[in-house]
Amino acid sequence: MKASNTQLALAVAAALASTSVLADNDTDKLQQQLDALQKEVSALKKSSGFNLEFGGRVQLDYNYFDGAYNADNGGSGGSDFFPRRIRTYVASEHGNWDHKLLLEFGEGTAEIVMARVRYAFDNGLKIKAGKIREDISLNALTSSKHINTIERSSLANTFSPFFRWGASAYQYFKDSGFRYAVGVYKNDAFGATGNDENDKLTLAATGRVTWSSAAPGDVIHLGAWHSYRDMGGNELGARFARGEVREANTRLVDYAAGGVTAALDSLSQSGLEFAYQADSLTLEAEYASRSLNAVNSADLLDSERFDGFHVSASYFLGGEQRQYKASSALFVQPKNIKNAWELVARVSQMDATSSLQGTQATTYTLGTSYYISSDIKFMGNLIYSDVTGPGTTALVGDEDSGMGFSARMQYLF
Repeated sequence: MKASNTQLALAVAAALASTSVLADNDTDKLQQQLDALQKEVSALKKSSGFNLEFGGRVQLDYNYFDGAYNADNGGSGGSDFFPRRIRTYVASEHGNWDHKLLLEFGEGTAEIVMARVRYAFDNGLKIKAGKIREDISLNALTSSKHINTIERSSLANTFSPFFRWGASAYQYFKDSGFRYAVGVYKNDAFGATGNDENDKLTLAATGRVTWSSAAPGDVIHLGAWHSYRDMGGNELGARFARGEVREANTRLVDYAAGGVTAALDSLSQSGLEFAYQADSLTLEAEYASRSLNAVNSADLLDSERFDGFHVSASYFLGGEQRQYKASSALFVQPKNIKNAWELVARVSQMDATSSLQGTQATTYTLGTSYYISSDIKFMGNLIYSDVTGPGTTALVGDEDSGMGFSARMQYLF
């Protein structure tokens, strides 16, 4: 009996030892399987379309305008309520590659605003292709969801073609503060169709160089840009800018008012940028000039030059500060802003006059924005414009000045 008990104890001990060994083996196998699974997930994240991002914006505007803005109706008051922008986007990252597709919707319409594929090299150089924004004008490059006035300046609207099909490269050097951007685009802006009379593709070449000294609340920005554009014999569009009220009936900056348009071989335009930020105060100033090269050298508008400028100041009452993105050389709204007021004032002028025709508009804007949060804000702008030049009577009759009021509700998602 004693012998049987001993044998039984030895058998149980052997069984327990065997179970322990088996458990250790299972744990090792399970750990190995988890390690392998983790590697598979990591590889899958790197090799497939992970990191998808969706978003968009809704901007609803109300406009009131009179005088020159509504000259077609004798200067009486006009008004409108309309969706200024309803946009949605999808973006993704794929290793060093990323993409973004931005769509805009209207009543019964849809448009590709931007369709970008980009590659980032390890040395900081980035190249992109698709329908992309040309690097022209600090004000024009600032996203509509971050601008501090409801409409951009007449300078930005005159000189920037905004998004065009093409390819570009840019690089920011953190140590020196320099950034450059160069690109080639299909030129279907400013009246050009993108093709000449022989149906040959016409191109635009654009470059921008900036330098910045940027620390939070202490920014100096200097920039210059140039763009050469093959117009392919097409006529330059007459109406350069509205005068910073969107839905007005009369566009106040018109180089052909009282005269004729010009067919161009090409045009060249250049600009200078300056910005300064001290805590809650941000100052911006720009100057730009456009030179025409007419098809017919006897054309009175051949070698004509048009220019403009704007100066603006904005201030946050609660001490918030606009963010400066040195890698893109532009400002965006303060991060995580909430329950904040911003005041803004701007003077802009765009001169589209020649000896016998055209108009010049000088526009003054006072405005404010109230940020409920980073995603929701309300804006109000009061605008006054003077119109002068040889083409004034032909464009606006006796209504050589106009008032406007614009309001916006913005929702980001």
